[in-house]
Amino acid sequence: MAAGAPRIFVSHLSGTAVFDPNGDQVGRVRDLVAMLRVGGKPPRLLGLVVELATRRRIFLPMTRVTGIESGQVITTGVLNVRRFEQRPTERLVFGELLDRRVTLAETGEQVTVLDLSVQQLPARRDWEIDRVFVRKGRKGGAFRRAKDEALTVEWSGVTGFSLEEHGQGAESLLATFEQLRPADLANVLHHLSAKRRAEVAAALDDDRLADVLEQLPEDDQIEILGKLKEERAADVLEAMDPDDAADLLAELPEEEKERLLSLMQPADAADMRRLMAYEEHTAGGLMTTEPIVLRPDATVADALARVRNPDLSPALAAQIYVCRPPDETPTGKYLGTVHFQRLLRDPPYSLVSSILDDDLQPLAPDAALPLVAGFFATYDMVSAPVVDESGSLLGAVTVDDVLDHMLPEDWRESDEFELDQGEGVTAHGSGA
Repeated sequence: MAAGAPRIFVSHLSGTAVFDPNGDQVGRVRDLVAMLRVGGKPPRLLGLVVELATRRRIFLPMTRVTGIESGQVITTGVLNVRRFEQRPTERLVFGELLDRRVTLAETGEQVTVLDLSVQQLPARRDWEIDRVFVRKGRKGGAFRRAKDEALTVEWSGVTGFSLEEHGQGAESLLATFEQLRPADLANVLHHLSAKRRAEVAAALDDDRLADVLEQLPEDDQIEILGKLKEERAADVLEAMDPDDAADLLAELPEEEKERLLSLMQPADAADMRRLMAYEEHTAGGLMTTEPIVLRPDATVADALARVRNPDLSPALAAQIYVCRPPDETPTGKYLGTVHFQRLLRDPPYSLVSSILDDDLQPLAPDAALPLVAGFFATYDMVSAPVVDESGSLLGAVTVDDVLDHMLPEDWRESDEFELDQGEGVTAHGSGA
């Protein structure tokens, strides 16, 4: 659903069919999962509980919903079929929020929640519950009085939903740090006690925890992953960037590593194994296996559509790699690179094959870290292709990965880093 689209009342989603991009039905919506926040802020809508044809109920994150329209939900086609398990910070919309007694903030009158509306935030992929449809009068009963009035109010117009701000539960702590960038939240987690760190990690959703894990020191990563249920640990690894997940897996005992790989989606597990086959401080060990790859007959418009994907890091979105089929790494023959700025200068109908930079020599997978760093410094690049002897694109190295491996192992503990991060946390906190 595009940003700025009309709000949707959740009652209209009950039983709605869920389809993959090919038009095949995969299940039906049975509930919605939301996370309440302190201070009367609208709750985040995390995802949908979808019942498959086998009657199993699974969790579908909103980040994998591409459209809600005409009585149907369209997904990216990537589904995790593990059984849905509700977490402590999550609330089921149908099961826990509807038919609930709340209070109108303006009058203090008790009302019953009949429905809630959700809306996607502009220019973001986040969804919120923004309005509440309530009925005045006593709850339930076969006969309602004629004077019972129904009305729609803003989420902030009622009380009785939101979390209390006092106490030291993980919910309150999460709400306090909700606006922090992953790197800043990682710094906060690093300085918590092991018990509190585990509580917060358990309460974060998979995508958020994956982003934070990528920014944590190795010891913290292993500690947190070890305290998660194995099924969830595998989900979080799948949500991480492949190169970061492979680095983390490589540090685990062999038996634990194989157990987690067996729980992952086969394609993701194959990527992990391929990355772990390279030495850590080489281009192959640094690369991600998910750069933007297009065929030579793709247009500039196709390339710009891929670049707009909000899940891509700025470094990966800076370049398109043009290859012959197959499009997934390892690809067919690598033909060259198209830079983002060039895409902005050429007509949308131009073929990417006509604007290739094919003079830039790619990196070999066994290229050592100093050679990789020299490549970035020499050519002022933020991303570089990694190509094997047969000419297939294996992945791309980004400048942030190079920096991570060139800095001292204890760089997160330095006084300069602590000062900057501390100021960042204070700024975020004061604006909350």
